[in-house]
Amino acid sequence: MKDKLSIRPAEEADQDAIWAIMKPVIRAGATYPLNPDIGREEAFAYWFAPDKQVFVAEEGGTVLGTYYLKPNSTGLADHVANAGYMTHVEARGRGIASAMARDSFARAKAAGFRAMQFNLVIASNEQAVRLWQKLGLQVVGRLPQAFRHKRLGLVDALVMHRIL
Repeated sequence: MKDKLSIRPAEEADQDAIWAIMKPVIRAGATYPLNPDIGREEAFAYWFAPDKQVFVAEEGGTVLGTYYLKPNSTGLADHVANAGYMTHVEARGRGIASAMARDSFARAKAAGFRAMQFNLVIASNEQAVRLWQKLGLQVVGRLPQAFRHKRLGLVDALVMHRIL
């Protein structure tokens, strides 16, 4: 029988599995603004920053994805959430990112957030753009040449938003 995907808060014991997900994504230099040569400690300082809650998606005891949830801004704009997602390279195409996104929307709404905003969706990451649009996010802005893609050079980034 196939194990069901579950999403739960990340624990210290998940760190090696999370790094196994993060490292190839960061090294590719195609979807996150982190320096592709960043070390584990610096990457974790970003992913596990104090303003973020970190979650993992696991199936049969194997961590296949991770995401963080945080306020997009402070003060009078702290009712809008922000999130970042990474899926293990060998688990892509199985609906894990979609499940994590839906989970983050539900958690954000339960925490009192009114909307979700993604500030830097790389326009050349067409699979992510399609997924976010399928899940109700709209492109509300385009940032020309805002991302230095490791392979493609300067590419646009999108700001995407949806009401929860």
